[in-house]
Amino acid sequence: PSLSSGINAEWPLRPGDFDLLTVNETANDLPGGEGGSNSLQKLSLEATYINQNFSQQCLKREQKTFKRPNPFVNEDDDNEPSSVAYRYRKIPLLGPGAEPLTLICRTEVDAVTTSANGEEKFMNIKALNEWDLKGGASEWRQKLDTQRGDILTTEMKNNKCKLAKWTVSSILAGSDLLKFGYVTRSMPRSSGESIGHSILGTQEFIPKQFAGQISLDMNNAWGILRVIVDRCMQLKDGKYVLYKEPGKGILRIYKVPLNTFEEDNDDSDDEDEEEEEK
Repeated sequence: PSLSSGINAEWPLRPGDFDLLTVNETANDLPGGEGGSNSLQKLSLEATYINQNFSQQCLKREQKTFKRPNPFVNEDDDNEPSSVAYRYRKIPLLGPGAEPLTLICRTEVDAVTTSANGEEKFMNIKALNEWDLKGGASEWRQKLDTQRGDILTTEMKNNKCKLAKWTVSSILAGSDLLKFGYVTRSMPRSSGESIGHSILGTQEFIPKQFAGQISLDMNNAWGILRVIVDRCMQLKDGKYVLYKEPGKGILRIYKVPLNTFEEDNDDSDDEDEEEEEK
């Protein structure tokens, strides 16, 4: 976070690998030891790639137009951005005997659907992917229709953090539905082919109800956020990094120089200017 006079605090997300999805982060046996397509980095890239494509494949061609345009669309860029809507939410952070604070956050909505009575509902779309094919065979293909609950329970155990993030994001965005896709690998027929993927099925939940299924207490979540915010507001003006210890319930705060994380951007801008001068 960047703090200013103990009044405002900005919490930007560092760009880079931190945007990649985790895979089996809360499992007893962590992935990554096999190398190749099952290395930790490759699995994160695969999960992120699947989610980005699956959310777009679920959409129809008709578009929902909002009052304001996408703030991240660059008119000079010929590539069409992924279809997503941003909702800016203003939420009061209250606490017993504490000074009231206001949280302003940007949330994402992946789709708009229409109910049977014609009411529009916001939806977030995510994908759960099967990557550990034992003996080259997919258990999900065999069991998804008859044992979907068991598969989802296993995902709740192995990816509890990721599912909690998706659920909280949906609740913050005010989404009415949270849609999961079950995606598995399609093994290549020859060594020269890349791994493909198949969508086996989908399942929809109401975010607040799903939070109860994964034992996510939103009151507790808001309380934790309030404690972190109060602690940060006590710090001197400057730039800080919040660091979560992997596998531990420890959150560390490091103070860094104000120009930290900006040097790489400056270097890339300088390189672009040198290329233009040549």
